[in-house]
Amino acid sequence: MNRKIRLVLITGLSGSGKSSVAKCFEDLGYYCVDNLPLPLLREFLSRPLELVEGHDQISVVADVRAPGFAEEFPLLVTEMDRRHLSVTLLFLEASEDALVRRFSETRRPHPLAGDRPLLDGIQQERELLADVRGAADLVLDTSDWSIHEVRSQVFREFAGEASDSGPIGPVVSLVSFGFKHGIPTGTDLLFDVRFMSNPHFVPELKGLSGQDAAVRQFLTKLDEYHELVQKVEELLLFLLPRYARENRSYVSVAVGCTGGRHRSVAVAEELASRLQKAQWSVRVIHRDIAR
Repeated sequence: MNRKIRLVLITGLSGSGKSSVAKCFEDLGYYCVDNLPLPLLREFLSRPLELVEGHDQISVVADVRAPGFAEEFPLLVTEMDRRHLSVTLLFLEASEDALVRRFSETRRPHPLAGDRPLLDGIQQERELLADVRGAADLVLDTSDWSIHEVRSQVFREFAGEASDSGPIGPVVSLVSFGFKHGIPTGTDLLFDVRFMSNPHFVPELKGLSGQDAAVRQFLTKLDEYHELVQKVEELLLFLLPRYARENRSYVSVAVGCTGGRHRSVAVAEELASRLQKAQWSVRVIHRDIAR
């Protein structure tokens, strides 16, 4: 085996952001496993290459939700066969004030508090995990971090370990739609292409869509079609590296015409082709093409 499997073990204090960090690893292309019972976790860590075949990046979240975790987890880590694994133990923590605030905001119970005050559970967990923290390869204190700062830190530490399958960057969703059916929710960038001549009013094109060659031929005869596509492509190629720098996982680009069948579809298809040639990951959704 020429390359070791990258395995990140994520643990730490309840409320310190383990779930958020796990999502960051998913966005980095890791296969993520969360909160296995200790017997299953032992089995998984003993042969992850067999159980998650085909993945060379794996992250595992484990914490005190599993009974006996503080005593058993350090043993599981030392027992691992690391001949084909590059292992990082990542420990997350936060101040008592930050943890109390987070539990109060979410109104979720602390796993160790039971009927006792929240602060008792937090302090007990910190004491129980002292040895685990001491064994960690990397400790991150999330007390003063927003979710975006957590994401930036994880990407800063681990994006360099990303898979060779392709560059890290946002997935571009190109959504064609019709304004008369409403603007798609969650849109980051919106382009209105209703200024172009409408194939809907050409009898032989009315029943077709922007995916059909005849409609595309009609549109490519328009100077404004070429200018629009060129300018939007240039804008996206300017923006996408900057979105990537900010660790954005997804960018939604909506292209709208009146009904969402002709102009917006053709433009979205053309933009997708150009972005893919520029090595960006793209998916195309024609929301209203069948209306």
